[in-house]
Amino acid sequence: MTNGSETAVASTWEKPVERPASIPDRADVVVIGGGIVGVSTAWFLARQGVDVVLCEKGHIAGEQSGRNWGWVRVQGRDTREIPMMLESLRIWESLKDETGEDVGFTRGGCFFTANSNKELQSFEDWVDIARDFEIDTRLINATELRQHVRGSAIDWAGALVTPSDGRAEPHKATPAIARAAEQCGATVLSGCAVRGIETSGGSVSAVVTEYGAIRTSTVLCAAGAWTSMFCRSLGINVPQLRVRGTVARTAPCESVLDGNVFDERLGIRRREDGGYTVAHGSVLEHPVTPSSFRYFVKFLPALMQEFKIVRLSFGRDFIDEWQAPRKWELDQPSPFEQTRILNPPATPSVLKGIRNNLDTLFPQLANTPIVESWAGTIESSPDAVPIIDSIDRIRGFHIATGFSGHGFGIGPGAGKAIAGMLSGTDTGIDLFPLRLNRFYDGSPIRPQSAI
Repeated sequence: MTNGSETAVASTWEKPVERPASIPDRADVVVIGGGIVGVSTAWFLARQGVDVVLCEKGHIAGEQSGRNWGWVRVQGRDTREIPMMLESLRIWESLKDETGEDVGFTRGGCFFTANSNKELQSFEDWVDIARDFEIDTRLINATELRQHVRGSAIDWAGALVTPSDGRAEPHKATPAIARAAEQCGATVLSGCAVRGIETSGGSVSAVVTEYGAIRTSTVLCAAGAWTSMFCRSLGINVPQLRVRGTVARTAPCESVLDGNVFDERLGIRRREDGGYTVAHGSVLEHPVTPSSFRYFVKFLPALMQEFKIVRLSFGRDFIDEWQAPRKWELDQPSPFEQTRILNPPATPSVLKGIRNNLDTLFPQLANTPIVESWAGTIESSPDAVPIIDSIDRIRGFHIATGFSGHGFGIGPGAGKAIAGMLSGTDTGIDLFPLRLNRFYDGSPIRPQSAI
């Protein structure tokens, strides 16, 4: 199934973690987490002249930001995300010129296929939403779909398509943005875990890393799947669960589609190297942990929505979380040093399903080998929409998490909006709907989109 010598993607996280040569004594802002949201925030802050330090316990893009599908789409998103995603698409368009690096971004459209006319008609509600936001989404029939998806053995009734949506290469994009942030004056420290924060008079006064303290008045925790644990150690309750996604890539082969295609059997997009990134279209793996019970009620609407495709498992993840400390001394190693990188194995049964579904949909690719596979840990919020907020109980502390598998595409736009929140700059993007307190103030939890 896989070839161990082919690690174009996994090379992002399989290299040794190296400690930084030194750390600065102070900064205006410290960002915790080297995923695409964290590095994009650091980049936009540095461009404003803000003295920003980013701390990543493992590798830049070593977790989900380097392991996702690589889709950059506004299609199908929750209306609360759309303004930020539209801004993100504008940033992606100019990212090569801005960073000086090719991150593989190209537009080619996003296609949600329909297996029946009834399913096709069910997409009309989102076409109405798109019209309100002046997005170029439309429905196409089977004949037009075949012009973009060539040789499929499935007789789709048509598709929902947004031609302006695109794709990029995750293992390239986030490191490129991190380097751009450094060129603008940011300090990016990989192999540098943040153990906690210090406060004075109820306000942030420093972050404590494994190599010492960095004095600061402003901290952003954008630690992905680790955010809830970090915040809980500070007495801040962030509802978050983890979902595992298995992904694979094929060897270079013939072109059978333009853009990104999502079917209930397969998610597939063309890669810059001429192969395809492929994932199962109807499997969500959730390793059950104590947090699954702690946040069960809040996640119940999402569970009911995704009930048919959620696969629950009980195993080591439950024990690891059960045994994990809730708090730790800041002068001792923390859980973030004990596990530098979340690196779950690809699930063999899901890989088998990907292979079978790829061959079923595109018989002409049946002899194309899968040369690499991996898995990632997606952090999800109860309504599958990000949590971006300032935390009142600790002045100067902010969080950005719960991107629910949407973070790669929306990352640059989120970074710009978060940088505005931290620096007091108006970006025109309303973050109020993404506040943490929506899960505690009686607001209904109603997911509009899926993980």
